Formats: sequence, C-alpha cells, structure tokens
Amino acid sequence: MDRLDNTIRPYAWGSTTAIPRLLGTEPTGEPQAEMWMGAHPGAPSRTGRGTLVEVIDTDPERELGPDSVARFGPRLPFLLKLLAAGAPLSLQVHPDLAQAKEGYADEESRGVPVTAPHRNYKDANHKPELVCALTEFDGLCGFRDPLRTAELLDGLAVDSLKPYVDLLHAHPEEAALREVLTAILTADPEEMARTVTETAAACDRLGGDYAPYADIAHHYPGDPGVIAALLLNHVRLQPGEALFLGAGVPHAYLNGLGVEIMANSDNVLRCGLTPKHVDVPELLRIVRFEAGDPGVLRPEAGPDGEEVYETPIDEFRLSRYVLPEGGATHDLTLTTPQILLCTAGSVRAGEHALGPGRSVFVPAGEQAEVSGTGTLFRATVVA
Repeated sequence: MDRLDNTIRPYAWGSTTAIPRLLGTEPTGEPQAEMWMGAHPGAPSRTGRGTLVEVIDTDPERELGPDSVARFGPRLPFLLKLLAAGAPLSLQVHPDLAQAKEGYADEESRGVPVTAPHRNYKDANHKPELVCALTEFDGLCGFRDPLRTAELLDGLAVDSLKPYVDLLHAHPEEAALREVLTAILTADPEEMARTVTETAAACDRLGGDYAPYADIAHHYPGDPGVIAALLLNHVRLQPGEALFLGAGVPHAYLNGLGVEIMANSDNVLRCGLTPKHVDVPELLRIVRFEAGDPGVLRPEAGPDGEEVYETPIDEFRLSRYVLPEGGATHDLTLTTPQILLCTAGSVRAGEHALGPGRSVFVPAGEQAEVSGTGTLFRATVVA
C-alpha cells in the first residue's frame, strides 16, 4: 500500500484552524478548506511511485482490479476529502448521470472551453456525495415543506417576502417550489438586495430557527441565495452522523469538519451564495422540486467491527472502524481499490503508522491489515 501526500485546497470559505488542528500542524492564517485524497487530475494524491493518477495509469487492472475497471473505466471512481467549512459554501445542485452526459456533450459541441467561468459541465459524470461529521456540522439539505416555509417567511414580517408566501400557499408542492425559486433568482437585483437586507435583520432579531440564515446573510450580504436558502431544511449533524446528497437536491454546507466522499466529478450548478456564474435556466432544469426530510444517516453495523454508511451509489462506499485499545487486528483486504484515512488516535495500516489526517491507498487485492487505537475511515467502491 502507498502512503498518500495530499493537497489542501485554500478556498475562501475554509476554516483556518480545523484541518491544522486535526493534523497537529500550525495554522498558516489562510483558509484550509479541503484535503483531497484520490486521483482527481486537479489535485491527485502523491505517492512514492508518482501521483496516484500516474500509478493507476501505469496498470489500471492491477491497481483498481478488473471488476472496477470493467464497471467504471480505468480511473478511481471516487474522491475522498476532509472538508472544513468556516463559512457557508455556495448553494448548489448536481446533475444525474444522463443530465451530465447531455450537458457535457452540448457544451463540447458549442466549443465552450472547459475552463470558461460560465461552463456548467466539466465532465460527463454525475456527482452524488456523502458527508460524515467529525465535529458538529451544519448544513442545508433539500426543500422544506412549502407550507412550513410559508409560515417561516411570514414570521419575518418582511413585506417583500409576501408574494413568495402567497405562491407557497397557492400551488401544489412542485409548482410552488419551482415558481418561488424562479422568482427569487430572476428578481430585480436592487430590489432583491433590499429584501435580503430586511430579511437578514429580521432573522438576526428573531434568532432561533432563523439564526442559521442570519449567519448566511452575514457572509453573503444582498445575495439572492439568502432567500433561496430559506426554502431549505437546516440540519445539524453530530459526530458520526452523515448526509447523502443525490442528484438535483439543493444543498450547502455551512460550518464544521467532516469526511466527504463523492463520485469523481466537478459538475456543480449554483443557486447563490457565490460570486460565480449562476445559470438559472439550466439550474431549474436540474433541480428536483420535492420537499422532504434531510434523511440523517447513521452507520449500520457490519461484520468485524465495520460500520457502513449505506447509499444507493456504486461508485463509492464509505465505512469506519472505531478501534478500541488492545483490540484485535482487522484484515481489510478487498478485491476493490481502497483509501484508508485515520481521523483519531494512532492506527497501523500494514507498515504505515497513521495519525489523524493521514491516509494510504490500497490497490485491489493487496493485503490490508490494520490495528491500533483510533478511528479509521475506509473508502472503496461497491463490490
């Protein structure tokens, strides 16, 4: 197996302290938002044999296993991250696989450069994702029931929100959510900025259920995404709890440290809380206008102490081991590729000693024995 040397991405929303605290390093004063573990070409992990992209390209079947290559092609199908949000991320959705293929082919045929800021589809893959909290973790996930949202907006006593309240009462669920989000994203910018300012002041004054939205408005003053965020469920994960984000589900991470895993894709359509491009017609085509509970996941006990976060996705499978002091050695050998990440304690994986934030890549079929005391996350594909 290969010890991984991973890139930390300095996105502006990142925490300045969470990842350094986990790694036991000194903060630099700059945001450290995500640590990427995998073979994404934008920031592949480095090994003693070269980058993980180079290692896999040399012999995909040996590194990934013939079954994984047959199903997902000669590339690692998932990307594992440590994600540390110190401020809200953009409000966003991801396409399903058919939408991603169609959107990518369309932009390719029109000659839109893949690096263009208005490009929506960087690749032809979908991007389902799962985030598991390491600390208390706040996020927005999926639409709240329209009548409950109408009640929430009405409680703010902001006159310019009343048309949205009326729409939420007047239509069936899907039509109500579609019309309100469309109205928010196509409103006159100056009028919307005033609405956001009044709404932020009311949220700040009332607190309680409104407090998360007041904080969002503090970070993104005047952004229509603040009003769009009020349509969504707020969820607070406790350590060990997780959220699965499927295609078309609007979401945003707000604050906290977690382990995130996703299909290996860059496809994001933004709804707001960002200075980046928002393609409203394409966004409205992708969003699933369905209200529902965020669906907090807790791990299910498997054999040999493994705790599995079940999802409907084959490209990734995330589980964890909480290894007690003096516990037995676990054989984690699989016929699929793996990344093992320690998040607490001291764990030995083969010949490698792993402290918090340290990880290894295990090629398909290679023996993987782990022992020690701590918490170890395992990322692989569904066999």
